[in-house]
Amino acid sequence: MRDFLRSVNRIVVKIGTSSLIHPNGKINFAGIDQLAFVLTDLCNQGKEIILVSSGAIGVGMDKLSIPERPQDIPIQQAVAAVGQSELMHIYNQRFLVYSQQTAQVLLTRDVVDFPESRKNVINTLEQLLSMGIVPIINENDTVAVDEMDHTRKFGDNDELSAIVAQLMDADVLIMLSDIDGFYSDNPSKNKQAVLYSTISTINQTLMEQAGGEGSRFGTGGMASKLRAAQRVLDSNSAMVLANGKPPRIIFDILAGVDVGTLFKEA
Repeated sequence: MRDFLRSVNRIVVKIGTSSLIHPNGKINFAGIDQLAFVLTDLCNQGKEIILVSSGAIGVGMDKLSIPERPQDIPIQQAVAAVGQSELMHIYNQRFLVYSQQTAQVLLTRDVVDFPESRKNVINTLEQLLSMGIVPIINENDTVAVDEMDHTRKFGDNDELSAIVAQLMDADVLIMLSDIDGFYSDNPSKNKQAVLYSTISTINQTLMEQAGGEGSRFGTGGMASKLRAAQRVLDSNSAMVLANGKPPRIIFDILAGVDVGTLFKEA
């Protein structure tokens, strides 16, 4: 069932904060460098790559020496602003080692909800891809605040990555997290938890198995990944959820190796 992954061309990769930040809150430079290497190699193979990256607040917390994620919204915005700038600096530096050009694209929900704005976003991304540039997309955390305006916020970058995959008619969304795939229960608490190799339908049972939120540096939990997968399935596309440590697993995924969880209609 995974043979189709060997021939996909347009790929959206979503990297979670947990893959960019070590558990101690420091930046995972080795992981970011390997991600840049892998994505550049895929570009060199002629594939079109879009990266949806979390991590602005996590990187900002490290840069500002803030040990715990702030609860105050203006502080979160300030930390995200500092972190986004630093994150793009790191990405630019690492990608340029492999001679790969990148571009920053910050989105809010209203950009994709309005037809004219949506068209502009698609045109921009299409042009970047045609130029061989890797767009690096994140939610604009400095203005996309749920408490301010529910219509502006995606919810998290899991949903954002699925929306980008929809907008760009991507062949597959590869979602890299800190877990090997989707389990029947929390594997860190239940050693009998079963890893699903393939999921073709998302039902209430799976949503109940998804559990709660993500790490203290990020916002996405398994439930948000299932919601993203549902959006991808509704678009007749596919998504693979896998462990992003290390990012080289992307090569295995695209070789059709049975790693992670594949979400695809039967």
